[in-house]
Amino acid sequence: MTASEQLFNVAIGAKSHRLLHQLLDENPRLHDILTNASDLEGVLHELKSWALSEIEGNPWAVQYYRRETGWRELYYHLQWNEIAAIRILDYIDNTGRCFENQNIGNEITNSHPFEILYMASSRGTGGARPDYFTDMIELFRQFTGRSHRTIPDRNLLETWMERHLSGLDPRVIAMRKDNRERIIHVIIDLIDCGEKKDSRYFFTHEKDRSAKFRTVEKWWRESLFHLRFAARTPQTLNRMLGDSLSLEKLEVLEKAKAAGIPFFVNPHYVSLLNVRAPAFAIASDLAIRDYVLYSSQLVEAFGSIVAWEKEDKIEDGKPNAAGWLLPTGANVHRRYPDSAILIPNTKGRACGGLCTACQRMYNFQKGRQNFDFEALSPQKGWRAKLQELMAYFENDSYLRDILITGGDAFMSTDKSLKRILDAVYDMAVRKREKNRDRADGDKYAEMTRVRLATRLLSYLPQRVTPALSEILLEFKLKASQIGISQFHIQTHFESAMEFTPETRDAIRMLQNAGWVIVNQHVFTTASSRRGHTARLRQVMAEQGVIPYYTFSVKGFKENHQLFSTASRIMQEMQEEKCFGAIPEQFVDRMSDIRERPGDAPAIIQAVMREAGIPFPATDRNISNLPALGKSLSFRVIGITRHGERILEFEYDDSRKHSPIIRQKDPCVFIESKSIAEYLHQIEEMGDDSSEYTDLYGYSIGITEPRFPLFEYPDFGFDTTRTMTNLSLTE
Repeated sequence: MTASEQLFNVAIGAKSHRLLHQLLDENPRLHDILTNASDLEGVLHELKSWALSEIEGNPWAVQYYRRETGWRELYYHLQWNEIAAIRILDYIDNTGRCFENQNIGNEITNSHPFEILYMASSRGTGGARPDYFTDMIELFRQFTGRSHRTIPDRNLLETWMERHLSGLDPRVIAMRKDNRERIIHVIIDLIDCGEKKDSRYFFTHEKDRSAKFRTVEKWWRESLFHLRFAARTPQTLNRMLGDSLSLEKLEVLEKAKAAGIPFFVNPHYVSLLNVRAPAFAIASDLAIRDYVLYSSQLVEAFGSIVAWEKEDKIEDGKPNAAGWLLPTGANVHRRYPDSAILIPNTKGRACGGLCTACQRMYNFQKGRQNFDFEALSPQKGWRAKLQELMAYFENDSYLRDILITGGDAFMSTDKSLKRILDAVYDMAVRKREKNRDRADGDKYAEMTRVRLATRLLSYLPQRVTPALSEILLEFKLKASQIGISQFHIQTHFESAMEFTPETRDAIRMLQNAGWVIVNQHVFTTASSRRGHTARLRQVMAEQGVIPYYTFSVKGFKENHQLFSTASRIMQEMQEEKCFGAIPEQFVDRMSDIRERPGDAPAIIQAVMREAGIPFPATDRNISNLPALGKSLSFRVIGITRHGERILEFEYDDSRKHSPIIRQKDPCVFIESKSIAEYLHQIEEMGDDSSEYTDLYGYSIGITEPRFPLFEYPDFGFDTTRTMTNLSLTE
């Protein structure tokens, strides 16, 4: 007997029985189908006829169900009940399919939504849990018109936004001043007792505590100080937090350290976490607290975490999952024809802290990126290696965009970062010169965009100095002369509470150096609360930071605590972000930021004022999918007995991909939590789940178009269609 067959003999619990009877009482026709059918095939036949009858009057819905034309064109013609009908049809059409469930150790999960329901109603078995029945109740309410989608008005959205504080609120600044003073006293004690010894930061002539305090206050302005005095153990972190961590959380953190998960929270970032916060600030730091305090699921999964992006699995001499041949080593990551990531052999392979949602968490299992900064200093041979990597970009027919990251680009020293940027400049010059000998139609793409990825504006804004700004300005001025026209600092703010006066100053220096600052936000459970991301967009707008992407959380069991369902990111897009849509007549005005980054705050504020919008919604809500790239075009095609949804994604056909994309099957993965569990977490965080009324109904996703500001410029000549460094077969 198979595991699935055994499961069908498992009785459902009392709560499941109650929810099943509620479902059948609300839907007499469903009750009749389940009661009168002689077998499962009869149930599926009757359900399919019923669902088809609900969409046959709308040719758009029929075409969408049959996948006859593009998703984006059809999606906005679907009625709320038709979306439910399509989900019922997809459940039926995908009955019996098997999927590896990486949330439970790659065990096989079979999709049989209505077989589970049939067994429950006829025999009281099937093992379905309450969350499954809750999802079914909501599905049939939507299908039969008992529930309707209600888009909140702007007043309600702004009420939600007001719940979420900015780190630039004077009350928050005062609260964090107290935090900083407490942390400084802990650091003084660590030095005095000899627990912390440092060759640069030590007391010399300071005799009394007040003198030591003033000295540490001066050190606080230096980024190196924060790296040297980061909390590397749960006990040190707890001391810096005024011994406020619960015993349960300390136990998890101890297990995390024992499991080998690096522990590194610098004093600046510790000062952003609330300690016995006053009433106005309760729960205001949840999104950033979840980002540095590990979950029990992460600890349990550590050691068996796999690379979410299949392109990250690289074998020397073999193409990656997207078909790209790469230089030896792990310095270049590539998914798309026109852009690639450069990871330098510098301290830029490290970060200013370890985000719990890090997409490269699998690397830490191998002892890499472990905050041993000296071990990550450039070694002999790096200069030659850098030239080899630049040759890859120079001799590639499609690459025009380089993203320098790591780790974190700003973790490199000024000297190292300047060397990298100089190498990029020289490469771009050579690529341009070689094009002079190529005919129109044979020319290679030239470099037009340079991006530096950093989270230090949040983690460690003290890193941005006049010296760094001068390096960036110098590069921008000379690179502009050779055709590079887009200079982006690609940062990562998770919450409006991460903004500080130091962050504000750092942003201004970078903008005055001629770089546009764009943000990639990760849509965790805490940051997915009503109004949270909208408030972040608003605060970023005040500082001239442009929303770029809002990403779903990647990964499986390790990110269970952080994972926000695909339905929620779609709901946020259509019920909250929609109020920030920029009218067509203002789009070109936003593009002026490329030419005048220093004026970004004024430009954005003027657009918001004249367009009458509360924030600029220039970002795309998106998932970053294994082997398919960025997309939010999905359909819910199944549901497990626990209520976790099974999603099937299509790739984003609005951008260039490797030709291998046409050989790929749709990406299917099983969400790591049910919607009911997500809503329970939201309740635990203080939100009222009734404010998320339509959440269950968002079972179809759509990829938004890219905002024009993020489009590449035209070359002014025809490039070759031949792709180099590509192998579609191993």
